[in-house]
Amino acid sequence: MKGSEIREMTADEMQRKVNDLKQELFNLRFQHEIGQLENRARIRQTKQDIARLLTVIREVSNNLQPVKA
Repeated sequence: MKGSEIREMTADEMQRKVNDLKQELFNLRFQHEIGQLENRARIRQTKQDIARLLTVIREVSNNLQPVKA
């Protein structure tokens, strides 16, 4: 998930997506523990997506303009 895709979402959609990704992360960790997870990179990607969403949510709530690099 890219930052530009996230910024197009509404605040409710972003929060819903965070909740969905947290549930997915829980399921991935569970699958990993019982040996059913085939792609362990999905855990890392899911964690990064959660972090991106939370960052954009925080930017919007603080009315901060993203820094262009």
